Amino acid sequence: MSATAPLAIETHALRRVYRAKPNDVVALDGIDLEVAPGEFFGLLGPNGAGKTTLIKILTTLLLPTTGEARIFGFDVVHQTKQIRRIMNMVAGGEQSGYGILEVREQLWMFSQFYGLGSRDGWRRVDELIDAVGLDEQRRQKVSTLSTGQRQKMNFARGLLNDPWIFFLDEPTLGLDVSAARAVRELILSWKAAVPGRTVLLTSHYMAEVDELCERIAIVDHGRVLAIGSPAELKHRVQRESIFRLELDRLDGGTASLARLPGVVAASAAASDEGNGQGDRQSVSVNLVLEDDAALGGVVGALGGLGAQILALRKSEPTLEDVFVELVGRGFDDAPDASRDETPPQGRAANPQPRREDEPAEEELV
Repeated sequence: MSATAPLAIETHALRRVYRAKPNDVVALDGIDLEVAPGEFFGLLGPNGAGKTTLIKILTTLLLPTTGEARIFGFDVVHQTKQIRRIMNMVAGGEQSGYGILEVREQLWMFSQFYGLGSRDGWRRVDELIDAVGLDEQRRQKVSTLSTGQRQKMNFARGLLNDPWIFFLDEPTLGLDVSAARAVRELILSWKAAVPGRTVLLTSHYMAEVDELCERIAIVDHGRVLAIGSPAELKHRVQRESIFRLELDRLDGGTASLARLPGVVAASAAASDEGNGQGDRQSVSVNLVLEDDAALGGVVGALGGLGAQILALRKSEPTLEDVFVELVGRGFDDAPDASRDETPPQGRAANPQPRREDEPAEEELV
């Protein structure tokens, strides 16, 4: 990718409204996003936040009501053919294809859908079967695969056209720990193999997003509440530095520590360590500091008091803390029913792929 390459994802004032009675449902309400080529970008939000609607628009499965969206410079409304050549998508729990086919047959069928020649299709299928670790299942019927094996096959399907950008919607949903780890390793190895490959991930697993994503957007009610790296988002919740120290002693209590520069608060309590029978008593100190730099003064002061530091741990907020702080509820809490991104009955959220010459106004509200 050159320095002048267009953004992998670019949206401006993107809006999607579903017609409903008595009130229309606003799934997206002015989304502005910029994702650079080669970035691993995460999308977090509760049920009904608009994540799936956004992905469907970016993957040309759904038209926006107003606003603009581009994938590597191609417009999602007017240049769908170009976008579909350079992107693919895998969702958690998807059941695409036919269970009566063998894994190798199923993947070859999709290679034909993606426009590969017959010989190139078989070659690509065999390469990906080896890459995802399904060599022993290549002649196995799809209907007999385990959940983890099926998802590996879905990833092979998603990589058949060698996409520039990979959309992953809850890709490890329902997988056990081992299968989920294998999927994450597969994603990372694929992305690292060629510079510029881009991933957009939605997931309910905070640790997964924290581990994989370079930047994250938190969305709710169809709007972006915050964008930043995991570290930047966590800093929004906890601006002070919080440390817990275990000391062998602390003569005079925490009064002397509380007066040190950069110390916001200090508290201490006795604790038992060692064999659990109270044979060794230590002191636990909780410190709230303006920033990490203030810790040096605390350590120096403790040395002057004759105290030995037995353990030191920094308390960090989690992405879940950030999520609850911004959204006001967790993933498992009930969403506002009036904001559910599922369209009203009778109006498909995932229409059949439209022709490029089909007027966009037919879908607009």
